[in-house]
Order: sequence, then structure tokens, then C-alpha cells
Amino acid sequence: MSAPDFNLLITLDVLLTEGSVVAAAKRLRLSPSAMSRALARLRETTGDPLLVRAGRGLVPTPRALELRERVSQLVQDTEAVLRPAEQPDLRQLERTFTLRTSEGFVENFGASLITRIDEQAPGVRLRFMHKPDKDSASLRDGTVDLETGVVGKTASPELRTQGLFRDRFIGVVRIDHPLSDGEITPQRYAAGSHISVSRRGLDKGPIDEALAPLGLARQIATIVPGFSTALALARSSELIATVPERHTANLRLGLHSFDLPLTLPDFTVAMLWHPRLDADPVHRWLRGCLREVCSR
Repeated sequence: MSAPDFNLLITLDVLLTEGSVVAAAKRLRLSPSAMSRALARLRETTGDPLLVRAGRGLVPTPRALELRERVSQLVQDTEAVLRPAEQPDLRQLERTFTLRTSEGFVENFGASLITRIDEQAPGVRLRFMHKPDKDSASLRDGTVDLETGVVGKTASPELRTQGLFRDRFIGVVRIDHPLSDGEITPQRYAAGSHISVSRRGLDKGPIDEALAPLGLARQIATIVPGFSTALALARSSELIATVPERHTANLRLGLHSFDLPLTLPDFTVAMLWHPRLDADPVHRWLRGCLREVCSR
């Protein structure tokens, strides 16, 4: 029996990640015909077609789905073994990291993170990108190095995640707002004019679901895509903003914050990254900086 060609593992990993012979060939800097021949060898070796035609694209077989995570881990482990163990000199490092975050996260934690990075690695630059959705494609294709957010059920299982802090929703109004004085009851809270925060433009959410059993409903005056926008409106109007407490700490200066008279679950804000960066010492250092800034 001939020895297996372990180079095929890399080819298989890229093919299963891209789901396309052309895209996999481009990523490995091969011709499409060379990649097609490699796929034929993989099919012969595994005894499975792995990727089959469905319309204009290719879809993985059950065997391919079973292998995908194992192959990816094998490739990552191999890369980690072969990667030089020396730690880089951060003072001499020149690198740009792209972080995809919400606007409130940058405004609340961005300055502290930039300061910490500059103290240790003055040649490292951070590029912040707006986060309009939870699509993880930019982490997979390498255009984004690190992302922050609440990890939902739709998050890709291939991504690495680590919690940064626990958070909860609170109410916020201007200092002289009627809700800045006296007990906040569900009735008083619901009776005001509210700002709904939704990237998808929705006017209903968990807050409304918590009010419904009490026979109450909010009057939504406006819908905005981000918490910093909601706070800016609350600062200059009679509107009520409901925002995450820690996520907006710096943004709420000069405003009145209060506990919601509702039972809403806490949630975890996490950082997400692709497994290929897991063992990268510089990326590991960046993740450590972000953890430290968020833990203060």
C-alpha cells in the first residue's frame, strides 16, 4: 500500500471551505484543471465524490460534511507544528489588523485599545469596520481578523469564540426627563415614547415580548440601527433608549440610566476569529489586549 499524500489534506480543506473548484484553485494559486485533477485524486483516495453538482454550484456529500471539521483541525495542527516558535518583537512589528465591531463598541472601548496597542507595539495599526450583520464570511476569507458581538445560533461552528464580558439592558433618558425621578414601573416605562434599535429595521424585540404578558406595549417613535445613535437622540429629546449597560458606559455620560422594570436575560459579548489565526502569536497577543481592555 502506497503512503498517503498528506498534501491532499490541504487541498481537501480548501475545497470544503470554498465549495468551488475555481475558488479553491485561486486560493492555492493553481489552475482550475490542476484543482480538478486533485479533486479526482481525493475522490479516488476517499472513495467518495465529496463535492457534487447542484445547479450551478457544488454541494458537499455527507462524507465531506463529516470530514470537514476533522480535516480543518488536522491542517491547523500541522501548520502550528511547522510554524516557528519564536515570539515576535512587538516593538519592531508592523502590521494592520481589521476589527469588525458595532459603532458603540468602538466608541466605548476603541480609544483604550488603541492606547494599549500603541504602548506595546507602536507599528501596529487597527482598522475598524462597521458590522451591519452577523455574516462570518469576512472572517473566513481573511478580510477581517477579529470580530466582536453577541454569538447567536446562526454563528458558524468553525469559528473560535471567547467571552469578553457579560452585559444587560438598561433604560436611558435625558437628565430632566420624567423617568429620571421616582420609581420606574412597567407602566411608566411603557407609556413613554421609545427608540427601537435594530440593524434590520424591526420595531419589535425581546423588550416588547417581556411587556406583552403584562398587557403593555411600547410606543415606538423611531427605529435606528445602533445604540450610539439611540443615545444621541435620547440626549436631545424626550425619547427613551434601551441599551446594553457596559457596551455604552462612556456614551451615557450626562444621561440618566435606570434598571428596567422587566426581567430580561443577560448576554455575553464575545470576540470571534477564524481558526487559522488561533496559533498566530501576534493575533493571540491582540486578543489578549482586547480581553484586558474589556475586563476593566
